[in-house]
Amino acid sequence: MKIVIANDHAAVELKQIIASYVSGMGHEVINIGTDSDASCNYPEYGEKAANMVAAGEVDLGILICGTGVGISLAANKVHGIRCGVCSEPVTARLIRQHNNANMIAFGARIVGSELAKEIVKAFIESEFEGGRHQLRIDMITEVEKRQK
Repeated sequence: MKIVIANDHAAVELKQIIASYVSGMGHEVINIGTDSDASCNYPEYGEKAANMVAAGEVDLGILICGTGVGISLAANKVHGIRCGVCSEPVTARLIRQHNNANMIAFGARIVGSELAKEIVKAFIESEFEGGRHQLRIDMITEVEKRQK
């Protein structure tokens, strides 16, 4: 799989750890986040990564900022993106299985590197179950369409 990873200044170290981990799992990692701890704007990185996912340039996206919330809010403004903030692996698994999430976010100030690896593993290795969940994904898509 091809996976984009984006981050702000609060998450440089964790991004590097997660990028290496995902690469070690055999996936191609596209790093578009900052590699500097100088203050920057997470919405720019969230939007850029989300555009790549929405355009089909990559399969999934991983976003990291201080809490995971801000960068996920920016990503979720892009049509076709379903990004959830996760602080543990159960939610990471369920947002893929039930919500067909194509991006995940978490906070470098919230989770440590080992927990972040578990979250990412659960997200990447889970698959959308379809069935009754597809109806709800279709409903989310209809909400997006009404916003244009």
